[in-house]
Amino acid sequence: MKIFAISDTHGRHEQVQIPEGTDMLIHAGDFSNVKSPAMNHNEVNLFLIWLEKQPVKYKVIIAGNHDTSIESRFITKKDFKDRGIIYLEHELIEIEGIKIFGSPYTPEYHNWAFNRSRNKLGRIWDSIPDDIHVLITHGPPKGILDSASRDKNNHEHVGCSALLKKVLKIQPKYMIFGHIHHNGDNLNNGTFKLLNYKTIFANVSCVKDGDNLPFTYNGFSFEMDNK
Repeated sequence: MKIFAISDTHGRHEQVQIPEGTDMLIHAGDFSNVKSPAMNHNEVNLFLIWLEKQPVKYKVIIAGNHDTSIESRFITKKDFKDRGIIYLEHELIEIEGIKIFGSPYTPEYHNWAFNRSRNKLGRIWDSIPDDIHVLITHGPPKGILDSASRDKNNHEHVGCSALLKKVLKIQPKYMIFGHIHHNGDNLNNGTFKLLNYKTIFANVSCVKDGDNLPFTYNGFSFEMDNK
């Protein structure tokens, strides 16, 4: 199975170059920008029109904090299904023996979509099954490709510590996420692996913070089976 993963295209999905021979396309959320669900609805629909046309057998997506029209149900699961798109909202799917769990939740931040307080996220992550192969979340685990800056001299890791604890316990083959873009001199997208753990972490955010959110990354390709 040839898999290609992206996230945080923020309306720039037409700049994505999907590798030839891709069997599955994963998008880890934030395909839109505007906070108003009514206006966000239009942005998400444009993304879905583009996604439906892509010559890929399986299209698996989750929402991000910017995709407010999905949380507000302006866009429904039927809208995805009618376009041949698999939408996961904290749920599991098995595709050709590969178990994939997708969840949109991120720590609370200015009341965007699918935000939850940090002290409640542990209970949410506890329901992720132990025997999955691929975990897709919108946000990163604490300390892994999650660096942000309050100012030039103040860097911090903004991922979720409860999510990291869960991932280190279950160790899926891959963890795919986005949410925290490249910003300033914080280089977040790419892959990372912790010594003595099997999980490959991939921040697949495609844009960089700054004027007009420049498109700087074209995703992560990998191959896997169910073994």
